[in-house]
Amino acid sequence: MVPTNPTLAHSPILIIASWLSTASVQAVQPLCDVHLHYNVEDAAHSAPEAIITQLQVNGVVAATVTSRPPEQVLQLHAQAPTLILPMLGAYRTPTEKATWMHDVGLPERVEQALAQGPWRAVGELHLFAEDRRRPVFMRIARLATSRDLPLQLHCDPAVIDALFEQEPGATVIWAHAGAYPYPALLRDYLQRYPGLYIDLSVRDQRVAPNGEIDPVWELLLMEFSERFMVGVDTYRTDRWRSFPEVVSQIRNWLDQLPDEVSDSIAYRNAARLFELSIDD
Repeated sequence: MVPTNPTLAHSPILIIASWLSTASVQAVQPLCDVHLHYNVEDAAHSAPEAIITQLQVNGVVAATVTSRPPEQVLQLHAQAPTLILPMLGAYRTPTEKATWMHDVGLPERVEQALAQGPWRAVGELHLFAEDRRRPVFMRIARLATSRDLPLQLHCDPAVIDALFEQEPGATVIWAHAGAYPYPALLRDYLQRYPGLYIDLSVRDQRVAPNGEIDPVWELLLMEFSERFMVGVDTYRTDRWRSFPEVVSQIRNWLDQLPDEVSDSIAYRNAARLFELSIDD
């Protein structure tokens, strides 16, 4: 009998048991999650071991994780260096999310951190049109590009244009399919910029309203199957608690795509981008 106690029902033991039961029936498609956060408040609720278990039991074989403060994610990486791909964040406090582009000392701190740590990407950076040409942003973009590191941006289309105008060789992961996640706009930008990838975190309801994949999105995903990736986006602590439910939503619409397209979006694109070896 499944316990009715809500705390017990979400315990790691039952989560693992449920996943193993499902896995025994059918093979679980690997996932590479390219949009996760492990901030100091998350660490207060979940130790690194619990986070790693959460990822593993949900079939996540690689995860790009950022944190506030930036070094927080290294606790996860130390526990599981092949699973956790640390992404260098720019924020030390929540308020810096809105002010970082004015911090003239930030590029130097980023440069020092990149020289010292096992960083695989830079971000997530929140930026919008009015600040798209800020020198701090452009310096950080150059640092990432010079090291062949993807830059994850939470931004509008004007920022994407400004970045590729200055750094045409950049690699960008456009968080949440951008500020205006319309298939026609995304198609235009994917055609313009070969270095642009799109993560679909928190856009599952747009891709598959009420669980049924939208035909317009389906066409876009099939047309640019090598440029999309998935993510849960644990932007607040309760997202870690609902992680299995969000993964289930992602798997639901992935299952409605042809196998080759589904596998590309689920894990192969991220594996190629981050030069990972994943057995499936």
